[in-house]
Amino acid sequence: MDRARRPRSVLAALTAALLAVPALTALSSPAGAADADVAVNGGFESGLTGWTCTAGTTVDSPVHSGRSALQATPAGSDNAQCAQTVTVQPDAQYTLSGYVRGSYVYLGANGTGTTDVSTWTQSAPDWQKLTTTFRTGPATTKVTIYTHGWYGTGAYQADDITLVGPGGSGTGQPPAAPTGLKTTSVTSSSVGLSWSAVTGATSYALYRDGTRVQSVTGTSATVSGLAASTAYSFQVSAVNAAGESAKSAAVTATTSAGTGGGSSDLPAHALVGYLHASFANGAGYTRLADVPDSWDVIDLAFGEPTSVTSGDIRFNRCPVTECPGVESDADFKAAIKAKQAAGKKVLISIGGQNGQVQLTTTAARDAFVTSVSKIIDTWGLDGLDVDFEGHSLSLNANDTDFKNPTTPVVVNLISALKTLKAKYGAKFVLTMAPETFFVQNGYQFYGTGKWGGQDPRCGAYLPVIHALRDDLTLLHVQDYNSGPIMGLDNQYHSMGGADFHIAMTDMLLTGFPVAGDPNNVFPPLRPDQVAIGMPATTNAGNGYVSPAEVTKTLDCLTKKTNCGSYATHGTWPALRGLMTWSINWDRFANGEFQKTFDGYFG
Repeated sequence: MDRARRPRSVLAALTAALLAVPALTALSSPAGAADADVAVNGGFESGLTGWTCTAGTTVDSPVHSGRSALQATPAGSDNAQCAQTVTVQPDAQYTLSGYVRGSYVYLGANGTGTTDVSTWTQSAPDWQKLTTTFRTGPATTKVTIYTHGWYGTGAYQADDITLVGPGGSGTGQPPAAPTGLKTTSVTSSSVGLSWSAVTGATSYALYRDGTRVQSVTGTSATVSGLAASTAYSFQVSAVNAAGESAKSAAVTATTSAGTGGGSSDLPAHALVGYLHASFANGAGYTRLADVPDSWDVIDLAFGEPTSVTSGDIRFNRCPVTECPGVESDADFKAAIKAKQAAGKKVLISIGGQNGQVQLTTTAARDAFVTSVSKIIDTWGLDGLDVDFEGHSLSLNANDTDFKNPTTPVVVNLISALKTLKAKYGAKFVLTMAPETFFVQNGYQFYGTGKWGGQDPRCGAYLPVIHALRDDLTLLHVQDYNSGPIMGLDNQYHSMGGADFHIAMTDMLLTGFPVAGDPNNVFPPLRPDQVAIGMPATTNAGNGYVSPAEVTKTLDCLTKKTNCGSYATHGTWPALRGLMTWSINWDRFANGEFQKTFDGYFG
């Protein structure tokens, strides 16, 4: 959040020069009577099984046939290729076909032993069939087939890819479906599963409520990141080089009740706001005692570091020369106690636009814990809001797994927050206010990417949220000052209306594959852990929406009514509420945001 008028967006647009490269094409010829389709999972009905993709995922719309299709998004340095190596016969004729949508989509084959081939379309607004043929060399037994787009030209789709010709020796059959699936353990956030081994299987795919969430080589697994007191259905399939089996019979399990990360002390629906406590701007200074009772969580903005890497956080109240009418320290403490007596939570918010915090060392981590503890104890606060922006969090080039981060600034922050939570106990309120670039943008990109070249800050909040999800009271992503973000419908959504807030919130409550990897899914948060971040006025930040659009957002997410074009994946009446930047700007606008919240939730 910006202490002046608007927080700066960290989302930078990627641009690339579009190069059109002609490709070799050949006329198709009819397949022989004994020919077969030797491609594996060409319809992508088993996710990306059999395929290796740099930036691909499967979608349920648009599809050419069946229930799934491939969608891949090229970047400035990546053409989003998906490929598989297929067993073929030497000196044999093959026909490669597939249906594609998008601009500059390619289909081809490498390693043929003769002339490698490809075919392409410059523009396919609807499904278009591509076909090419080749003959294998006298010693060729493996061929790689592929599809890809072109650098920086947007997402493409592919479906029903076939390679028809004589079956390769040892092509084999997919394994049988597993049996004996059962639960072995159940906690508030995880379910353990086991099943019987399947002959010929090389790995197993786990499904939660029909969505593939994990791949393992053994016959047991634990599915984590689940919501407390929630029923889930699980299935497992067996996989080998020939493909994926049918899914097993389903088993259901209900997770136990969780601690809620201290959120049980909040009302069912909460209003969260930032109070300009250490600076003045055009919104004017608001005394803490004058904050209306509607505000359930008050974030004092901001605690800032003595230097970017020191970890030493200081909270300096606004001086009277900058904030005429500022209350004394004694009156400020009295106001905190009065708010708490009325059931409100008062937190110190660390960071903001100007407060870059990089815990690069364990010494900085320890200084962070010590200094934040001192602020909390000095003022008698209820907890901490983490509002790291800008360059506070980024991922090292080799840090690719959000569940097991290795980057020091991420690892040390997680450790510091866990230490603070352990020190103050279950009542400690922990909230986070990342920007969309650090969270939802992780659906497309994570860190520098497998091939490098991406912004290392993409998705960098995900490992922190995931590691603290059992301790997290509230996540309220800043749905403002954001560039367009791709939602789970694989369409880009932009600020300015209910649709953006609905799509961004649905991602948090549904979960999503990180960087398009179906085997690396960020699990959903509980709805009581999620509030929606909005600017209070047009002065407060880009992305302001009217009260009518706020109401549409809440109707769609909590009742599944009044929705627009985006189809949510659930209905969440327990959604915690709204957050805004800021209480001061809302007061400047005669309390419009507060009145909208009160009018909706009562």
